[in-house]
Amino acid sequence: MRVAAIDQGTTSTRVLVVDTAGKAEIACAITHQQSHPHPGWVEHDPEELLANIQRCLDATGAVDAIGIDNQGESCLAWDARTGAALSPVIVWQDNRTADAVERLKAAGAEATTLARAGLPLDAYFSASKLAWIIDNIPAAKAALEAGNLRLGTTDAFFLDRLTGTFATDVTTASRTSLMNLETGQWDEELCLLFGVPMSCLPKILPTVADYGHFNGVPITAAVVDQQAALFGHGCRKPGDAKITFGTGAFALAVTGEEIARAPEKGLLPTVAWSIEGRMTYAVDGGVYDAGSAIEWARRIGLVSDLTADLDWFDAPPAIDRGVVFVPALSGLACPHWDRTAASLFLGMSAATTRADLCQALLEGIALSAADVVGAMEAHVPIGRSIAIDGGLARSRYFAQFLADMIGRNVIATSFDERTAFGTAAFAALGSGVVLPEPDTVSRTFTPRVCDSVAIRARFSEAVSRSKGWRDLGEPRAG
Repeated sequence: MRVAAIDQGTTSTRVLVVDTAGKAEIACAITHQQSHPHPGWVEHDPEELLANIQRCLDATGAVDAIGIDNQGESCLAWDARTGAALSPVIVWQDNRTADAVERLKAAGAEATTLARAGLPLDAYFSASKLAWIIDNIPAAKAALEAGNLRLGTTDAFFLDRLTGTFATDVTTASRTSLMNLETGQWDEELCLLFGVPMSCLPKILPTVADYGHFNGVPITAAVVDQQAALFGHGCRKPGDAKITFGTGAFALAVTGEEIARAPEKGLLPTVAWSIEGRMTYAVDGGVYDAGSAIEWARRIGLVSDLTADLDWFDAPPAIDRGVVFVPALSGLACPHWDRTAASLFLGMSAATTRADLCQALLEGIALSAADVVGAMEAHVPIGRSIAIDGGLARSRYFAQFLADMIGRNVIATSFDERTAFGTAAFAALGSGVVLPEPDTVSRTFTPRVCDSVAIRARFSEAVSRSKGWRDLGEPRAG
């Protein structure tokens, strides 16, 4: 059996082809444009994303099943009759609705979203983005009045166009702030709160389900990318955890049948997957900027060669020498949830080198992830090892420093297509097949003796200085 897994991410679309003999290879990978029409806005062209998915599927050869994972909170509007997109994709990083969210908070609405969706009020999630589309895009408003408006996350748009199935999966729906976390269905009170018509939303299906056929091949699974990575790492029982370092850094830990609510710690209960009528939950904590911070550093010339500049440093930690970086290019997520925070370097002197800044860059991302793990372990028992994947997992210094800061073994494998592999594994289950683990070499980084408490306290002080820096309103005169 051969399975194709489409991994439609924030910066690229790729397809992994996996077979039951254990072979797994990327058949095609295509980057797409990132648009920033205004400060804090992040958009994609939905037609470009769809065309890239089709190109990837065309490159797979004969396959028996297809799975698709998606960006999670990124969303758009389209026409029910023609399928034409009526808006750009508003990406999960986009914070154009921050003011609207603050008004909802001031009105006391966060108690409702926490109780029903399990999520805090934040521009990160889809609900306020979908409401913004209705209020600000004339074509969407006209389609709503004509009864032809469809709203949803990117997966629903892709499936509608590829197979004619207007559906999303329960993991993706759990990231919108519009789904009741306990029932797994759209919540009327939440839809009314945000002003999103429930009639315009797709039906919610399990992770493994019939999503229609593309060129005669069944699409048997749809899932959020981070939940796909959790499954792809082999995390199945409560306490199993992983961190994926992509554009952002996302830690998930399985909680089983328990919905782990810990809003005071900035953690998000979410659906891990739904298979054969059984819902499995997870707890999620994210860092907005991980790979995006590295890309920013590369773009401004701080980092030139990712391997040479970031793989290892012989010097003591930069933060021990007073140099610290806070990765808040898009604000702070878990456990702070502060969109007004801004990135900063602190502690530089005339003796500070480019290598020091590169080292501080890695440490800041690792320390932000450690804050998430710390919030998790205070509420959910986490195992003694955490699996990591993504570009930063290839840096020995990063993996070792992360292990030092979280006091757990960090496991990085040579096969890092865990998101796509998890998607393929879900799709195979739709045909009753369990995929074998691909051939891989694992590296385990054991925590070294260090004063991690003091280091994390110093980082916390830097984080506190980054908060509240941005003005979310109109630019000030003068």
